[in-house]
Amino acid sequence: MKGQGVVLVDGARSGFARGARGKLVATRLDDAGAKVLRTLLDRNPRVKDGMIEDVGLGNVGGQGEFTGLGSVARLAGLPLEACSFNSNRQCGSSMETLHRVAMSIAVGSIECGIALGIERMGRSLMGGGRRQDPTRITKLNTKLFRMNEAQRSMAPDHDACYSVPFPEYILKSPPLQSMTQTAQNVAEVYGLSRGELDAYALASHKKTAAAYEKGVYKDEIVPLEVEDPVFDENGNWIEDQVGPTVLFERDEGVRADTTIDKLAGLQPVRGVMSFGERELVITAGNSCPTNDGISAALLMSEALAIELGVEPLARIIGIAVGGVKPQLMGLGPIPATRKALRVAGIEASQIDRVEFNEAFAAQVIPSLRELGISEDKVNVNGGSIAIGHPLGATGARLVTTVAKELRRSGKRFGLATQCIGAGMGISTILESLD
Repeated sequence: MKGQGVVLVDGARSGFARGARGKLVATRLDDAGAKVLRTLLDRNPRVKDGMIEDVGLGNVGGQGEFTGLGSVARLAGLPLEACSFNSNRQCGSSMETLHRVAMSIAVGSIECGIALGIERMGRSLMGGGRRQDPTRITKLNTKLFRMNEAQRSMAPDHDACYSVPFPEYILKSPPLQSMTQTAQNVAEVYGLSRGELDAYALASHKKTAAAYEKGVYKDEIVPLEVEDPVFDENGNWIEDQVGPTVLFERDEGVRADTTIDKLAGLQPVRGVMSFGERELVITAGNSCPTNDGISAALLMSEALAIELGVEPLARIIGIAVGGVKPQLMGLGPIPATRKALRVAGIEASQIDRVEFNEAFAAQVIPSLRELGISEDKVNVNGGSIAIGHPLGATGARLVTTVAKELRRSGKRFGLATQCIGAGMGISTILESLD
């Protein structure tokens, strides 16, 4: 990045809970987010509260969870003079807030800031709110498709950036599709089998379970005292029953005992179809779950870090977003990473560690192929299929995780990247300071 150097000092997060029936259901996430933020600052005592000039909150579907702009910062005890902003770039929201804070530091607008990500998927984003009128969606899809057809003759041939052709039956499918449908589309374009996807998912769970055994996430996850929610026989949260206080300090989606046979026994996700009449390969097992969770990252200028005598995890050297056809949403990390690599001035072959959000196994495998990145560098301590993907909280988690892994492994360059709904990707490249 041009301008003054920007460093990631530290990052922290909550455990990622199951969305509908997890340990965070009965807990206000603004309160819990304040605890994560407060812990992050307390363990970096040279960074005083008054130094925090801006706090960004990435969130997709708060629906009243947050009482006002900057509420999390205020609950964490930051002074009233600290500025704040909200950001919604769908799945990339907290990585977007990190980018915005980093850009403000790079150009000298601020010297120190926080990127937050907080998401509740179980009982608001995925379970509440009015349903869209299907007639309106059909009309919008028709309008978007006509616009897309007109643009195809004028725009550069983006398909040439990929090693395989995009079938016409997918390009002529509706632009507005579910994320699981886009994963099926990507699997078809790249000829991915159900077995390949399930094997990838199994590896994610096994690597995450092994990382827990080694204590990898001990300094990343902030233990939280939360109310243990009470559920009825149908799994619905009983709001007027108060459960006991418990310690929540572990991702709930990790299945250490899963097997390839268990994954193979799952049915394809309901509602997904093949526009090319191919095998349906997307299941709950090779997709990320829905989650509640919190993440936070502390950034500052490299000059301020030197002045304070703090030891940052890594320097941020490249950030970017990139767009793809929305029917192939999962390929977003490809153009985003290529842009970020150009900004950083390095090649893909120089990347040592990657945290790649596993929204679907179907989008990770082809993205790595197109980028020329070996799978043995990717998610070495597990990924979102096991850890979880609380949309707006994921990006800051990925950046923190790869920075900490660079330090543990003694490697130099790291990449955090993810796909984003509506056909986008977002990427961050870091350089170790050790």
